Amino acid sequence: MKNFSFYTPTMIKFGKRSISKLSRIIDGKYNRILLHYGGGSIKKNGVYQDVIEQLHMTGAKVFELGGVAPNPRLSLVREGIELAKKENIDLVLAVGGGSAIDSAKAIALGALTDIDIWDFYMGKAKVERALPVGVVLTLPATGSETSMGSVITNEEEQLKHSVDDDLLRPAFAIMDPEYSMTLPDTQTFAGIMDILSHIFERYFTNTPDVNLTDELSEGTMRNVIKNAYILKKDPKNYNARAEIMLSGTLSHNGLLGLGRDDDWASHRIAHQLSALYGTTHGVSLAIIFPAWMKYVYRANPERFSRFATKVFGVSDAGKSNEMLALEGINRFEEFLTKIGLPRTFSEGNIPTDNLELMSEKAVLMGPIGAFKVLEKEDVLKIYNLAL
Repeated sequence: MKNFSFYTPTMIKFGKRSISKLSRIIDGKYNRILLHYGGGSIKKNGVYQDVIEQLHMTGAKVFELGGVAPNPRLSLVREGIELAKKENIDLVLAVGGGSAIDSAKAIALGALTDIDIWDFYMGKAKVERALPVGVVLTLPATGSETSMGSVITNEEEQLKHSVDDDLLRPAFAIMDPEYSMTLPDTQTFAGIMDILSHIFERYFTNTPDVNLTDELSEGTMRNVIKNAYILKKDPKNYNARAEIMLSGTLSHNGLLGLGRDDDWASHRIAHQLSALYGTTHGVSLAIIFPAWMKYVYRANPERFSRFATKVFGVSDAGKSNEMLALEGINRFEEFLTKIGLPRTFSEGNIPTDNLELMSEKAVLMGPIGAFKVLEKEDVLKIYNLAL
């Protein structure tokens, strides 16, 4: 196990009607709030009204910026930064899922600097301070409600990059599983794939002697898979929604990656689909991860055989590590099919005429991955495995 530091300052209020805690968190601490959200679904399902009622109880001045799209856009971030500076905002409150939260983090970062915000996402600038961010979570998926990360799409350059810093961890997160009840299946199960992907990026490691976080990761994966099947049959099941929501947080707050090398190559590869075609992040990951697994498993077949036996319950009697690895990958692909996610470019109706360009962009800042280091040629082979 490697040395590590772990900082997780986000206060979580979890459960039914946890929104009632928002006014107490805000009152007397934040006075000028930027309310940041997406395309308007929160106004249809009642979440917006719940939030506004709580904010009005505090007497805080509220400014609004809606319109966050999936794969949040740099152009809206710039608009939010300008508004935050003009109105002396002291809290950016994101209401929604990962897109709204990531966009809010970018605004919070840009509001306190004259450095161009995209420089942070290109690794040209270092995070030194940011406004506090609050979250009312409606879509369990990215774990951004407690994570240090923010991912933004530069639509002009067709690039999707991230910035990671503990200063971007939200100050608080309101998490009511009932707010996820109205999600369509496509968002629910793409979100579930996103949750699993955050565990995969940490679980598939070459770092030895990390059994505790292995066990925590395997338990969380089994829990996500079990409750995904429950939600497939019963979308209104509160307990399953709660399990998924909490799993999403634990998958990406850093706990499961303690003491080990992460990978993150699959995210970089999948980001290119979103950047060029606007593909839902979880869908992109469902397409890329099986191909990545098939390409890299020989780098450490023991790790993949453990995945097969511990997560999917594959019997190891008389089977080699390679046989187990391939069966585990096959079980994962079967799971994706059962929950209705595409496993290939063709199943996702995604164009395949820009594979070279996407491969170049995936390694724009250098080779990617740690489980197996990948160059442009490797990325192209993974795309071809996903066709």
